[in-house]
Amino acid sequence: MRIVRVTVLFLFVAMPLIGAQSDQQRSSAADQADPRVGLAAGFRDAGMAASNMELVINLPKPEGFYDPEAPAGRPRAPQDPPAAPAAGPDAQTQELPAQGQPEEAPAQRPGSGLSFTNSDLAFSGEHLFMGNYHGFNVYNVEDASRAELLSSVVCPGGQGDLSVRGDLLFMSVQDTRARLDCGIQGVEEPVSAERFRGVRIFDIRNLRNPTQVAAVQTCRGSHTHTLVVDPDDNANVYVYASGTGAVRAGEELAGCTDTEGDPDTALFSIDVIQVPLAAPENARIVNRPRIFADSETGTISGLWQGGDHGRGTQSSRETRQCHDITTYPEIGLAAGACSGNGILLDISDPVNPVRLDYVVDQSFAFWHSATFSNDGTKIVFTDEWGGGSRPRCRSIDPPAWGANAIFDIVDGEMGFRGYYKLPAVQSEQENCVAHNGSLIPVPGRDIMVQGWYQGGISVFDFTDSANPVEIAYFDRGPVNAEDLVSGGYWSAYWYNGHIYGAEIARGLDVFRLTASEHLSQNEIDAASLVLSEETNVQHQERIVWQPSSTLALAYLDQLNRGSGIEPQLAGAVTEVLGRVDQLGSGARGTAAIVAELEALATELEGNVEEAVWLNVPRLGSLADTLRGIATTLRQSPAFG
Repeated sequence: MRIVRVTVLFLFVAMPLIGAQSDQQRSSAADQADPRVGLAAGFRDAGMAASNMELVINLPKPEGFYDPEAPAGRPRAPQDPPAAPAAGPDAQTQELPAQGQPEEAPAQRPGSGLSFTNSDLAFSGEHLFMGNYHGFNVYNVEDASRAELLSSVVCPGGQGDLSVRGDLLFMSVQDTRARLDCGIQGVEEPVSAERFRGVRIFDIRNLRNPTQVAAVQTCRGSHTHTLVVDPDDNANVYVYASGTGAVRAGEELAGCTDTEGDPDTALFSIDVIQVPLAAPENARIVNRPRIFADSETGTISGLWQGGDHGRGTQSSRETRQCHDITTYPEIGLAAGACSGNGILLDISDPVNPVRLDYVVDQSFAFWHSATFSNDGTKIVFTDEWGGGSRPRCRSIDPPAWGANAIFDIVDGEMGFRGYYKLPAVQSEQENCVAHNGSLIPVPGRDIMVQGWYQGGISVFDFTDSANPVEIAYFDRGPVNAEDLVSGGYWSAYWYNGHIYGAEIARGLDVFRLTASEHLSQNEIDAASLVLSEETNVQHQERIVWQPSSTLALAYLDQLNRGSGIEPQLAGAVTEVLGRVDQLGSGARGTAAIVAELEALATELEGNVEEAVWLNVPRLGSLADTLRGIATTLRQSPAFG
């Protein structure tokens, strides 16, 4: 059965800091009091505002990755005059470029075809890899406060999204100017054997000299890509390539056409690339699944057909590509942000993904990216209204447009719960819309950090998916006081205790969270205990916390904040954890502490039935943590 669910726009739901605000209310005195409103413009000297996070270091773009004649970038074309959203269905609708590609390289040297926009991030060990339309840069972040550039690779092609697996780095390439040999001279001919559009693969065993070892050509290039690691296949890694550009001529790449009725059309599918880890040079496309097909008729264009949803609503293009796909192999699911739809995929067989469900939303213009909650029961979808190149966080802009939409997953179906949008209004000189983010591994909570281009960085809690709440932020003023010069955060991701931001114009930023009424130091410390060897945000892996006093205290802080535990019981837990931390390797009394921990765990479990729903899992997790600590102590030489 084909099921279509339209998310109806209710601005009174799930806008915790902007709540039921009207457009007029968004420019009220309360909003004007937000320190982010009215920040001074500047490239290196812009005004800054922060709450519950602080900038640790900024590393400017290295030489060769900016235009020396215009280091801050060049102004974009004049913007459309603002119009009232209620004026009609087309008043604030986004008209995407002809290719359906919303993101354009904003900083270009006239006549050269070169662009220097910082894009996505990937992490491996002590290294950070930052994509750029002009290639990529490698940083050493072993000591985040002293992060330093290690090497640069010039390889133009846009948009330079990156992933890392072992000794391999994958890079998305979509621009028609891109060359197989990474040359900067571009390709002018309409058909050329020298053109490259697809996924590049680099050998990064020598980080000071990465080497391209494969280049998989695709019909629409690769705007983004996503790694898929099959737990049952150690020999290969898979790549889902999402192309949003024009279809290449068959004369340049066999099998490509833009004719919908042709069974070989490159539209209405994604590319599944198999990469043998022992021989990456043999990487190849092994499937082009029709994930947008009508399940009953087989029509390959079976989802949203494009257009608007009625008077005063958003308009979006036909669903014939995905902008981003986020995979979560451990639970066998993927979430696709695909033009006019959000889709849920079964990827238990990664070569043959199968669509489980799809949704539409009258507030969304361009479904851009997706993030699962750690337990896989929620998805945050983003709407890139304006394509990342326009100001979409103004007082006149509806708070559910260019925002996040949060869905709960129940029995393989997605149900809308709420919206979240950056709560501080931004100026006409600031490109601003929802963009790339990641989970912050705070136990017991669903917390996401997200880049909003020149809207800055916003950290929000969506544990209650109907009522997301901002808990931290960082923002700079616009790059230019008079004109819109594109800048801000393309990506803002958490990695091993810090937040890293790919600032389009200004380089790499490193942040740390600070304790507040919204987030305790114990919670921050517990998140920092989660150390990853590799992080590719669009390939989610389950976050696991090992039992420790820090973890227990984080849960305890949450219960105290939510009035979910009696003071006497909270005090007893705190006291016994203090004694645990004071134990030495040969300390006496370990057996007694173990008994107390287990007794407190049992008491906590007894309080679950009377707890409110948010505190139920926290009580259980605190009990489990105490038992885990007890188990560790029982195995120590001092036990007895």
